[in-house]
Amino acid sequence: MAETVADTRRLLSKPQNLNDAYGPPSNFLEIDVGNPQTTGVGRARFTTYEIRVKPLTAWSLCKETNLPIFKLKESTVRRRYSDFEWLRNELERESKVVVPPLPGKALLRQLPFRGDDGIFDDSFIEERKQGLEQFINKVAGHPLAQNERCLHMFLQDEVIDKNYTPSKIRHT
Repeated sequence: MAETVADTRRLLSKPQNLNDAYGPPSNFLEIDVGNPQTTGVGRARFTTYEIRVKPLTAWSLCKETNLPIFKLKESTVRRRYSDFEWLRNELERESKVVVPPLPGKALLRQLPFRGDDGIFDDSFIEERKQGLEQFINKVAGHPLAQNERCLHMFLQDEVIDKNYTPSKIRHT
């Protein structure tokens, strides 16, 4: 009977430099939240934020994702805070992802007779924008969340179909 001998040779790999070892991964998705715009009057007043999907690459000025699961290489959409709440609720309901919290609702800032613009104050909008950017980058960076249809709609569809059928996106 022939004996089986384990092959213990190491796989040959190319030498790694510091940029390879500590640079961003080649399939990392970066999302910018910016350009806040407040529209409407009275109780119909709200702020939207521009959501730009792009890759994080050290040497490229290219603004597109190289993750094969996303149908568009680059996308820009506008979203309200309530859209972020919808995404968070969908991910909690439909996935096994532990979803990070959103920045707070700022209920005290919505009280009348304040000395500032409340939730429409520039400093509050900037603070919320940063919190929303941290939230969406954490969510979109999670490998399981990247397969969720609700995340794809949120990042790449001009209008969110809130009557969609929850499902997973498959690599093509």
